[in-house]
Amino acid sequence: MNSAPIVTVFASPEEVCAAARDRIIALAKASISARKRFDVALSGGRTPENVYKSLVGADLPWSRIHVFFGDERCVGPTEADSNFRMANQALLSKVPIPATNVHRIHGETDPERSAAEYEAELRKSFALRPGARPRLDLALLGMGADGHTASLFPGTTALSERDKLCCATRVESLKAWRITLTLPVFQNAANILFLVCGADKAQALKQSTATKVTNDTPPAGRIRPTNGEVAWYVDRAARG
Repeated sequence: MNSAPIVTVFASPEEVCAAARDRIIALAKASISARKRFDVALSGGRTPENVYKSLVGADLPWSRIHVFFGDERCVGPTEADSNFRMANQALLSKVPIPATNVHRIHGETDPERSAAEYEAELRKSFALRPGARPRLDLALLGMGADGHTASLFPGTTALSERDKLCCATRVESLKAWRITLTLPVFQNAANILFLVCGADKAQALKQSTATKVTNDTPPAGRIRPTNGEVAWYVDRAARG
């Protein structure tokens, strides 16, 4: 797909968060009204954390919401670097969502095993036929200054994975393993919402939101849903 993504520029990170909150609530209500369920993949990062905090008082039928994660670090669920821990402290522990509706990645186990187990969890939760991909109602994503998103980093083999739904990936720049959903999963989402703030993201944002996807397009810019919408909420500093 070579259509340019929709980029909305806000004056500040606070305005990005407020708009993201409204967008998430609207999508959740529409999905629950249509099919009695809302499937969302959460992201790590400071901007998403502020969005999660703002959702604590939202009037939503939490029992109809299923939470997944776009990626996870290879740490336990109470470790400071855990995406689950951040989301749990900011939001999940403060709303009446059933524990069975929160599908975390078990980063504390062997990376390959954890990725395989999460793929099995996705297949079970979405009742997938062999070869099918989950249809997330929303994947919330951020972007690093290098253009990575989730744990899809430039130059890693995870970017070329087309068969698995979830994979372990070695990120040499960080000397660490990560577990991430793959591009085909994000490409199949109904909605992708990128939240990007900060001047250090300006170059990667420009490349990622160009009309055409090329071999030089950063990982974030390669996510162009084949039957969905990708939107970028950015602040002025990131827009450059």
